Amino acid sequence: MNIEYMLEFHKIREQWMGLALTEAAKTKIAKSVCILGEAELRKQLKDTSDARDFMEKNGTPPLASIDEAKEIMELAVKESCLTPYQLERIEKAIVAVGRLKSYLERGKQFDNPLAYYEMNLEPMEELGEEIARQIRGGEVDDYASRLLFETRRDIENLKEKMRQKAEQIIRSNKEYMADNFSTLRNGRICIPVKKEYKWKIPGSAIDKSATGNTVFVEPLGIAKMHEELQILKQDEENEVHRILYTLTAMAADGAPVMYENMRVIEKLDFIFSKGKLSLDMEGKEPEINVDRRIRLKNARHPFMDKSVSVPLQFEMGEGIRGVIITGPNTGGKTVSIKTVALNCLMAQNGLHVTCEGADICMNSLYLCDIGDGQDMTENLSTFSAHIKNTLEILQSADGESLVVMDELGSGTDPAEGMGIAVAILAQLRRIGCLFLVTTHYPEVKEYASKTEGVVNARMEFDRETLKPTYRMIIGEAGESCAFFIAEKLGMPREMIQTAVRAAYGKEKARQYRFRADEKAWADNGRKPSKIKKSRPVKKRDNLSEKFRIGDSVMVFPDKKIGIVCVPVNEKGVLRVQLPDKKIWINHKRVKLHVAAAELYPEDYDFSILFDTVENRKIRHNMERKFTEQIIEYP
Repeated sequence: MNIEYMLEFHKIREQWMGLALTEAAKTKIAKSVCILGEAELRKQLKDTSDARDFMEKNGTPPLASIDEAKEIMELAVKESCLTPYQLERIEKAIVAVGRLKSYLERGKQFDNPLAYYEMNLEPMEELGEEIARQIRGGEVDDYASRLLFETRRDIENLKEKMRQKAEQIIRSNKEYMADNFSTLRNGRICIPVKKEYKWKIPGSAIDKSATGNTVFVEPLGIAKMHEELQILKQDEENEVHRILYTLTAMAADGAPVMYENMRVIEKLDFIFSKGKLSLDMEGKEPEINVDRRIRLKNARHPFMDKSVSVPLQFEMGEGIRGVIITGPNTGGKTVSIKTVALNCLMAQNGLHVTCEGADICMNSLYLCDIGDGQDMTENLSTFSAHIKNTLEILQSADGESLVVMDELGSGTDPAEGMGIAVAILAQLRRIGCLFLVTTHYPEVKEYASKTEGVVNARMEFDRETLKPTYRMIIGEAGESCAFFIAEKLGMPREMIQTAVRAAYGKEKARQYRFRADEKAWADNGRKPSKIKKSRPVKKRDNLSEKFRIGDSVMVFPDKKIGIVCVPVNEKGVLRVQLPDKKIWINHKRVKLHVAAAELYPEDYDFSILFDTVENRKIRHNMERKFTEQIIEYP
């Protein structure tokens, strides 16, 4: 039973890890668990609030990944000679420490507690300046020492002399040369000599051309210069190694201070990652209690669009240990219980919650059963998976746990499922934990209404648009609305009555009030008479007059605005022009928005709106003369 995946906390963790920069902070986030100590939890929440406040007033902290520099410092401590690249990484880490120290120093004006971590950061300016002065562009700089500067200068001067000497020999022996310029072969300056004259030039044959017609000869005088060059290069190498070893020793001496700097950076990286997450999710710091009380004001699921999600008001505790949520499918029951549990789980990990206000109790365990849980490898059906999870929950839960269960007792015979659901609720009540469950069983609703410490709640449903409002009303039991939805979508009255009779008996079927009858009662202000048998409803008015071309109408259930382009026909169907297409639709799913008379002049030509250019031209020709052209409509 993976609680994090059921509640989607793994997505929170992934987003949280993405806001951290150091491996230590990411590892700590990956291993974070619910904080069970009240003092520690309050401190972690205060850190999150301080980090968010700091960033809102002082900007994003100049934190940087120091993982590579940390590994390089370990090499320095082991007395390995660091390369110029590695020393530059240390220098960049020192620069990052200085920037962070300056950032925290500026924050002291806001009296933010995090600003005083500045006192634990040592800038190590001397080491940083030495590395910056002597290492540049991934190499030891020419000016790192006087000896290195003079040695490299002598090397360049000698190379220039060797090139000039080679050119002089070429000019003096043009008739022996295969070309008129020198070349570098095997690290030596050579001149191209025709093979038949190779003995004319004193020196060593270093290489030859692919055809064998040219021999590359290092003249004797240049060979002597080359020996001098090798001695100078050895001196250069020795001086470079001396500089690198000196800087490595300085880094090793400063390792304890640097390790402390890195520890502070990693700690602040973890703290500020929580603040960044709060800013991204527009979170708030929750209140924490140990009184088994949960109150959420305008809560929302972290991954639902804030502009479209309906805020959730939720409260339990102070005598209420269980909440039974009922309502139609797609009514938002599952989202609601996930929202409650996920916000509680976030709070107990030291994170802000996506609520305008929250008072959340500490829980020893979060246990849940959400989804069908089918597992082909274990040969588990939906019901078997639910029961397996439920038994684990009942064995693990205690009086300090929060239990969340979706579609309690589903996946089997309704009568037996109902009995199991009531038994589970009774056991949860005996355990004394807080529990939040969803169900469709009317007997479970009745159990909640009669049992002390358990209350019903329902998810509101818009009967006109057939869409959920995602608004929870605690203290009332909800309905599945299956018959209403079926009727609204066009299921015949006879079928609805058969369904009601099969579900609740003949008496309920006789008492069932159809939506059309309710509307008539509301319009006329009187109660409709009972319908003893099914019969077609008489037309009350002329449907062809109900809508006129040009009327602005609202199309349900999507609440899209369109314009009538073909009025209602004998089948009760009209055609509506929507922004992107024309549709045929039953008149019952259309409501007048603004009459055409209020939108257009009396003699307005609606063909401008609905006809193609080709059809309008044909109609114009028909008015003037006989034509065999035909107007075609899509």
